Amino acid sequence: MPEERHNQPNPGDDSSQGRSSQEGAWRHARAPRNRFSSHAKVRRTSAARKHSSSKDEGDDTEGARKGALFLGAVLGAYVLYLVLTGQVHDMAEALQNVSAGWIVGAIICYAFYFVFGVGAYAVAAWLDRDSPVGIRDLMSVEASGVFFGNLTPMMAGSVPAQIVRLTRTGMEPGESMAMQFTRFILFQFGVVLFAAIMLVARFQFFLDTYGDIVFLNLVVFFMHALELAALFVICLCPNFVMRVGNAVIKWLSKRGWLKNYEHWYDVVNNQVAEFSDAFRRAARHVPSMLVTLGVTMAQLASLYMIPWFVLNAFGRPGDFLSCLAAGSMVQMVASAVPLPGGTGGAEGGFALFYGPLFGSSATAGYLVWRLITFFGPTILAFPMLGLQSHATESIYQRWNDLRHGAGRHRGAYSSKAGGRESAYRPHRRGR
Repeated sequence: MPEERHNQPNPGDDSSQGRSSQEGAWRHARAPRNRFSSHAKVRRTSAARKHSSSKDEGDDTEGARKGALFLGAVLGAYVLYLVLTGQVHDMAEALQNVSAGWIVGAIICYAFYFVFGVGAYAVAAWLDRDSPVGIRDLMSVEASGVFFGNLTPMMAGSVPAQIVRLTRTGMEPGESMAMQFTRFILFQFGVVLFAAIMLVARFQFFLDTYGDIVFLNLVVFFMHALELAALFVICLCPNFVMRVGNAVIKWLSKRGWLKNYEHWYDVVNNQVAEFSDAFRRAARHVPSMLVTLGVTMAQLASLYMIPWFVLNAFGRPGDFLSCLAAGSMVQMVASAVPLPGGTGGAEGGFALFYGPLFGSSATAGYLVWRLITFFGPTILAFPMLGLQSHATESIYQRWNDLRHGAGRHRGAYSSKAGGRESAYRPHRRGR
């Protein structure tokens, strides 16, 4: 996060002091930040962890309480629906014939989804040779995305929660935002790219199976494509976005329609610049971005193939590629619904795209799928939020220790780096 400024300009103040403060804030927002500065790294110390933990512990407790209430309410609603519609007996009968081996396979798929998510962060951490982040830290980051993302509308809580977890590792807030924003952009790009590939590959399947509903697929796809395009505009044209944003918040503030001016001023003049700067820094490392995108695609494939395993568990084999395509559409529909966990969108998407494949077992199939992809991961993610790494070496250094032997060649990396920037020169951090 950028440095806190105590003198925020008021849009109605025409004094020279107000203009000077605003111009200074503008220059601060546009000032380039050197991710590779030796002063940008923070040593992993217990004091830093304790400070950040005490600051956010209350928020985590409150979020966990609300999450538990939400899960209980949704589960109760499902049970009530089954009772009122008289489907309890049919579902119990369908569950008796489920193949446990296929269910285990579905659970393993979600485990790979989680592992690939951690791996995507590990690629970014490996590039920064002095990063204080460890593997267990990254497991906590991914778990916080699952937990808070599942319990907030359109997964809005995942990004802030993951930034907090990255900051707890000892990274500066600005560095945490840079890593998380880059990950967020690549994930969204992966979602749109995967859906585009599936639409092209299985468009005839959608048309033959669902008829005119295939156009709903296209509408949902283009909504996500526009969202991705907006992200790229912010990344590539930050000055334009800041000019438009400042004009909008000034116009809204003068009419008394903007309640928290300082917050939106910070979003437009600082967070937009940080978002753009993070993407541009990452874009200089094209090979690493391609690797991260590949890991993200594998992560999405692991999630989208779960319904295929559930389908086979109920003795209803289906086409693997068609299930992947339908899975990508269900995910896009669910993420477009402004309710925690995509509630409503997930049910509707599953009934629409998988209902014909499951037949009379659709309700039981949905319940098993939802338990594996939503309820189970949300509950299991909570104990992982507090995971912390205790190693004093970066992921890059530990990787090279594995390749060359612990303690060997440790001083050779800096000499080989030559005139590279300081982030490419490993050094020991204090314990």
